Parts: sequence; C-alpha cells; structure tokens
Amino acid sequence: MDLLDIPLALLAREIPGATSVFNQHGLSFCSGGKKPLKEAIADAHLDEQQVLNDLLELTDRTAGDKRDWSNASDSELIEHLLERFHQVHRAQLTELHRLAERVETAHFAKHDCPRGLAEHLRQMSAELEQHMQKEEQILFPMLLRGQGLMAGGPIRVMLQEHDEHAAAIARIDELTDGITTPEDACNTWRALYLGLRSFKADLQKHIQLENDILFARSLAA
Repeated sequence: MDLLDIPLALLAREIPGATSVFNQHGLSFCSGGKKPLKEAIADAHLDEQQVLNDLLELTDRTAGDKRDWSNASDSELIEHLLERFHQVHRAQLTELHRLAERVETAHFAKHDCPRGLAEHLRQMSAELEQHMQKEEQILFPMLLRGQGLMAGGPIRVMLQEHDEHAAAIARIDELTDGITTPEDACNTWRALYLGLRSFKADLQKHIQLENDILFARSLAA
C-alpha cells in the first residue's frame, strides 16, 4: 500500500520515528489519526513530497544493517556509525522523551503507566550525548589518524560506558514491562513503545559494531 493512503495513526504505530515527522510538520496523529496521509497533508497545505521523503528516510536508514562490517576500513565503519547511529540516536531520544512525557501526563493513574520513563530517557540522552561527543571529538579522530595503538585508554572508557548504556536499556525494560504495549494503549503510547523497541535494537547494534569490530581491532593491533 502507498504510504499516502495509510492513516496517520497507523503510520505512527508502524514506522519508528514517524511521530517526529508528524510533529515537525504540524500533523496530529491523535485527533486526526484516521485521515490518510495524503488527505492530512492536503488539509494542512503541506509539501506532499517533502513529508513523504521525510518518512521514507526513516524506512531506508536500516539498509546497511545486514552488511558484514568486519572487513570495512576504520574510516568506512566510523562514517557508518556516525550516520546510522549517532545522528539517529539524537533524533530518537528527543522524540521518545516527548512521547513519554505525553503518556505519563495522560495516563499517570493507570497501573501500567511507565512512570519515571521520561526522566530516565532525559538522563540517558544526556549521558549518551556526552559519550558520542567523546567518540566524535577524541577517539574517532585518533583512529582515523592511525593512532590506534595510543587509543587503548579512551577505548576502555568507552567500553565501560557501553556497559552503562546496556544497564540503562535494562531499566527501560523494567519501566515498561519489557516494552509490552497494553491492549488498551492509545496511539501515542503505541508509538512510544514502537520507538523504544527500535531505539533498543539500534543501540545494541551500535555497541556491538564498536565493541566487536572497531575497538577490538584497535586493541588487538
């Protein structure tokens, strides 16, 4: 089915990050969730191709995930890490925090409301941002200059912080009952948990590529 024919609410529940695109363009997937994308775009007098391109970018970004990166050069792998994960995590956490705040505000009294999730995501975003900046400003430039033999200290710090990120993901699981969507969840709640599952998978893949390939290669040199 063409994306333009799909209702906003269904897109929000099926495409991780779609809610961010809707928010950026002023489209409501709650009050206007039953409208097909094409109709919602027309009603809002938006550029149809621009909105469509923004959504397609979300669906296309996983294209390189199945590649075997073990034989890629450091420069090629680092470029992939920056584009596929660093940029994506920043957008993911911004939107997830926004959605979590909405869910907690609207459903705080419910027994399965993920109370504390928004604050946890805020803290996680700040910690992950510091981590990525250290990689971008210190570690990755060292590796690109061929200074891998001197990077043992920074790499070990990054490995320790990766363990902390894994613990933060485990905390998300605790707060959300394993990211299990309640049967009566609203569209925002469903979009939040869809995004959390996508973020979790992305962060785990990100850490695996760095730990098992990029960092392991430098430490073994």
